[in-house]
Amino acid sequence: MANAASGMAVHDDCKLKFLELKAKRTHRFIVYKIEEKQKQVVVEKLGEPTNSYEQFTACLPADECRYAVFDFDFVTAENVQKSKIFFIAWCPDTSRVRSKMIYASSKDRFKRELDGIQVELQATDPTEMDLDVIRSRAI
Repeated sequence: MANAASGMAVHDDCKLKFLELKAKRTHRFIVYKIEEKQKQVVVEKLGEPTNSYEQFTACLPADECRYAVFDFDFVTAENVQKSKIFFIAWCPDTSRVRSKMIYASSKDRFKRELDGIQVELQATDPTEMDLDVIRSRAI
């Protein structure tokens, strides 16, 4: 069972959409979901380049785990426009124990597939990934 839980395949679309976000900036965010029956990680939702951080967080279910990538634009203290790609492991306390275990055991393997992540964040509650936290981690 342990092997099955950590052996989640990664759908090709996951990497493809991530490369689009990273290189072409065609997406603001990507929400990924583990399909337990198919034993693979798939793209659940893509955010438009104009979407806000609030629109992104609204896409995360309140009681289910997800992986997400968010392209965060910010201005440094030196007034330089920058962007950082965040990987967020969303695992709310209210999600099923089995789901938390599968997401936790598959996270590192999945993250390795996405080359170019600059900041990783683990969140069990919306306050752990609010905009102030993102801003402070980006700088």
